[in-house]
Amino acid sequence: MRLAASLTRHVGRFALIGVVESDPDETRAQKATLTLAAACVTGLAIIWVGTYWLLGLPQAAAIPFAYQIASLASLTLFARTKSYPFFRFSQAAMMTLLPFLLQWTLGGYIASSAVSLWALVAAIGTLFFFTAEGSIPWFVAFLGLTLLSGLIEPIVSRNPAAIPEVIHTAFFVLNVTGVALTAYLMLQFAVRARDEALARSEGLLLNVLPKAIAERLKREPGVIAEAHEEVTVLFADVVDFTPLTERTEPARVVGLLDEIFSAFDALAARHGLEKIKTIGDAYMVAAGLPEPRPDHAEAMAEMALDMVDVINQLSEPLGFDLAIRVGIDSGPVIAGVIGRHKFIYDLWGDTVNTASRMESHGLSGRVQVSEATYRRLCDRYEFEDRGEIELKGKGPRRAYLLVGREAETVAPRLEPVMESGDAVIVDQ
Repeated sequence: MRLAASLTRHVGRFALIGVVESDPDETRAQKATLTLAAACVTGLAIIWVGTYWLLGLPQAAAIPFAYQIASLASLTLFARTKSYPFFRFSQAAMMTLLPFLLQWTLGGYIASSAVSLWALVAAIGTLFFFTAEGSIPWFVAFLGLTLLSGLIEPIVSRNPAAIPEVIHTAFFVLNVTGVALTAYLMLQFAVRARDEALARSEGLLLNVLPKAIAERLKREPGVIAEAHEEVTVLFADVVDFTPLTERTEPARVVGLLDEIFSAFDALAARHGLEKIKTIGDAYMVAAGLPEPRPDHAEAMAEMALDMVDVINQLSEPLGFDLAIRVGIDSGPVIAGVIGRHKFIYDLWGDTVNTASRMESHGLSGRVQVSEATYRRLCDRYEFEDRGEIELKGKGPRRAYLLVGREAETVAPRLEPVMESGDAVIVDQ
């Protein structure tokens, strides 16, 4: 096991000799795969060089030997210069032409044990190492050389190399299995690299969009707009954060927000809610979309209470006196994706505006909810009635402060527990 793990690490490091930090995932996969393919073929060429030399066929031995020297030189140059266009062109050219030259030198298909099959590796590989259109000339070249080999077969086969029958058979097996193995390993690595790149891209996409919306966009690019009748929206804002930024190092400010919002993200995932976005030091999350859920208000109440507890737990280890204001409203919203570049999933409607006002006109360390949310929760949670408050742009609205849950009717909620690192873990 240790030997296999060590070998895998060394192969992985060697595959990346031509990779630079700025390379996109696709280019990294192409470089690594071609490096391994070139090294594999270069190593296997030792068999042909040694065999043909021992059989007294120096001209035949010189062709794979020339490839070995040229391939090692191109690998060395690639490791130093990172010039991928030259590396892939040189390898594709040698892998396409030299097997046919060797076949003609030995006396045709039978005498050479169909060594030209190795050019098929290049023909298949260029589809991955170049663009789809860029691979066409190389595949055409392979077909042309194959056709030429068929036409000149009667000529080159007149003086076949004197190779024992047992070696003929062995080389047939070696050529077929060697081509198959090289092509398989090359494609195996390419597929794994592609899958890893796709997984990373998918993860980044799902950090921006809900999964259902992301799947729709992949199938039907364009504007997405949906009406949701029953949704609960929450806004949370760090109290007095602007004065804090004025007396704190920028890196520490960003790190502080990262720890706070990472903890909120963990809670949102745990409660099955959809984080919408962050705006400065404000955090927005919704329940009941993109997939409806009947308990959207209750789920958001649990989220809000946990957020207040998390901030209280974070204050001491982070070295700041932290508090948040939380505002919640329930009702209809319009949800959708706008823009063509750097698009986001966002919400619009009076419910969103009211939730935002509930937060901005709320109290430090408290969760303030609208009357619409209160009506959905009053039989399961305890509230303080604030009466009517004046909301900017909306006039007087009745507001309530969420105190906690009715112990006899609501199951025990998840209690946040501090752990080392940036995340907050929640336990039953």
